[in-house]
Amino acid sequence: MRKDYLAFFVSLFLSRLADQILLFIVPLIVFQTTGSVAWAGLAFFVESLPRYLAFPVCGALCDKFSPVRILHLSQVYRALACVVAMALHGWFDGIYWLVILSALCGVLTTQGIMAREVVMPHIFQRYTYAKTLSYSQIADQSGLVLGPLVAALMLELWAWYWVVLGVAGLFVLADLAMLIWQRNTTVRLESHPQHRDIWLQPLRIAFGHIRSLPELKRIITLAVGVNLIIGVTLATSAAMVTGQYAASKDTYALLQAAGALVTIGILFYLSRSSLPLKVLGGLSYSMITVGALITAISPGLWAYTLGFLLVTGFDKMFNVYLRSTRQRVIPVQDFGKTVGVITLLNNLAQPLAGLLIATLAAPLGAQTVILLLAGVTVLLGVAVASGWHATVKAELDVG
Repeated sequence: MRKDYLAFFVSLFLSRLADQILLFIVPLIVFQTTGSVAWAGLAFFVESLPRYLAFPVCGALCDKFSPVRILHLSQVYRALACVVAMALHGWFDGIYWLVILSALCGVLTTQGIMAREVVMPHIFQRYTYAKTLSYSQIADQSGLVLGPLVAALMLELWAWYWVVLGVAGLFVLADLAMLIWQRNTTVRLESHPQHRDIWLQPLRIAFGHIRSLPELKRIITLAVGVNLIIGVTLATSAAMVTGQYAASKDTYALLQAAGALVTIGILFYLSRSSLPLKVLGGLSYSMITVGALITAISPGLWAYTLGFLLVTGFDKMFNVYLRSTRQRVIPVQDFGKTVGVITLLNNLAQPLAGLLIATLAAPLGAQTVILLLAGVTVLLGVAVASGWHATVKAELDVG
């Protein structure tokens, strides 16, 4: 592999590893401190909502300014935020500093994600975009594999605030890898004239594309269904494994790592296959739904593990379908701002799932909430499939 490609993937891996450690420890520390599934769900809501609300503005910024520069700032400021938050924790105490830090880092992570999204089609022009996504997500998932394991090991050795300072160091290393990539790459990104406004005008352009492109409407609806399941799984997995099934936090870390390993296996297959996009979308959506149903009715840890692996393993296959579709249909000059709005619409379902767990888990039980959201996901999939078949039939009748 070329040196610049390797440095880019190393930076992606380290950044994801650091972000995943934070995502892992926040609901776990909150649940261990409070003993409440509802508080863990609320913490997930607080840490995840800002990162999704930031997508439209972050996307518009990536169209207007250099996405490479924005990516650099994202990583530097995340490292700085970790250090400042732990200093404030040392002075004033309180676990809320961890949740606030996670919310702030979530916004900066969003900026980094959008910058990479804009840059990637131009870096790997020798590969198809689906293959590029597969390779990049292998690096991303490698961070997911090691993130829970590294977090669990670090929590065994240090208090959680020292773990957060270690995360700051990982963000610094990720930025150093990006600097190496910049020195070795020959890629020069083409700039496009942009409106000075980064608030209303980008939103008008993005929603205009969403209204006029039927494929965007379909993938947004399907992504909402998937993210309801991903959100409820992320919000409840720590409480389900360590609470309902009385397993240790090490078991929880292994479960997270197993999910990422399954995903890496699927991504390696996708990097060498040429499955049609509609097959990728239909297969991944179906498997995620089946996995949610299994977690909702599982009587023990082994059944829950099967459902969890289906949900997490096929999530990235759906992501390849989603990102390949939108890269194909969105005009390049409006790519960042339109993807930002689409990602916001898609991912609002995740904090919503956390909020539903916070409000409904006590009266109904976590598994009942999972079952209800799985039902919503099935209905959304049926609605999209019915609409697609109606469109095809109309086109054939006209023909």
